[in-house]
Amino acid sequence: MVEYLLTLLMLMWEFFKAGLFAIGGGLATIPFIYDIAARYSWLDAAIVPDMIAIGESTPGPIGVNIATYAGYNAAGIPGAVLATLALVFPSMVVIILVSKVLKKFAENRFVDGVFYTIRPAVTAMIAAAGWTVLSTSVIDISAVSAGWSFDGFLAMFHPVALVLFAAAFAASKIWKKLHPIALIAAGAAVGIIFKM
Repeated sequence: MVEYLLTLLMLMWEFFKAGLFAIGGGLATIPFIYDIAARYSWLDAAIVPDMIAIGESTPGPIGVNIATYAGYNAAGIPGAVLATLALVFPSMVVIILVSKVLKKFAENRFVDGVFYTIRPAVTAMIAAAGWTVLSTSVIDISAVSAGWSFDGFLAMFHPVALVLFAAAFAASKIWKKLHPIALIAAGAAVGIIFKM
């Protein structure tokens, strides 16, 4: 019982920190999720890319979806509820506080300066999350660890994933009104076909 309560407390603390410092939304939580996975056994880093894919393709913010899954995996329904609430609590508090003083500080140069300096950090966190997802699904850097060669360079790409990535990227640029669900369904179909 004590171990279960400690697990609940750690879930709340870790996801509270992720919610507090992941300015920029769902993708900005991904580095925090990998950090949590590296330190705790209740979240396996190997399944984080799958969780990201599922979190992106299901309704709701990706961070909330991952927090709910990790909490459920660690401590059942109470863990899922507490991890999710801990993740969204800082944002709710900030939104309430900001809404109270928004008019007063909307023209404040210090507030403007803070948001100006936060933007590059948020961009870097989202870029790092994108690279992490790309490096676990399309590129395998460990394939070239023996040294750089043309064969090693080719070996670092997962061919099916690379073709699917390029096709989805091209389709989203060519057909601007293509709904993301069509790309998700196509990706799922290719995954099912090649895993058979």
